[in-house]
Parts: sequence; structure tokens; C-alpha cells
Amino acid sequence: MEINKENLESIIDRLFEKLEETDKKMDRLLNHDACLRGDELLDNQDLIGMLKVSHRTLQRYRTNGKLPYCNMNGKSFYRLTDVTKFIDDQFMGIK
Repeated sequence: MEINKENLESIIDRLFEKLEETDKKMDRLLNHDACLRGDELLDNQDLIGMLKVSHRTLQRYRTNGKLPYCNMNGKSFYRLTDVTKFIDDQFMGIK
């Protein structure tokens, strides 16, 4: 294969695509590890049942930053310790 400007640009483009794919995979892995930290994870359905709220209310808690969460493969998860703190904070605000 003769290396000319067009071939070199094509190789560089493919290399950057592979680097971006690898970067996204690493971000997902790091997010997964940071999310777990040895804690039990709960999903949306768990919280909807536990807190007796709608899916929209749960989404509002995430958007407003009241309830920390992490995304893995497009699905939201919550650490049990964060949920417990959220519940405690909500009840402290009522008093």
C-alpha cells in the first residue's frame, strides 16, 4: 500500500474513531466503578416503589440535583446510601 496524503488522512480518521470509542468505553467503566463504591444500587422501579412517587417526580429529583444518580447503558441507578440521605434530608426539611 502506497502511503499518500489521502491514505494517511483516512488512517488518521480511523485511528481517531477508535480512540473515541475507547474513550467512551473507559468513561462507562469509570462511571460504573464510581457509581458502585461497594454500595447497593437501586433502579428507577425500586425507588418508585420505595418512595411512592411517579417516574416524573423521580426525574425531577434527578434534574434538580436533589437525588444523586449515575447512568449505565442509558439506565439510571441510585446508591442506597444516597437514597437514605435523600430521605433523611427530606424529613429534616419537614420539621
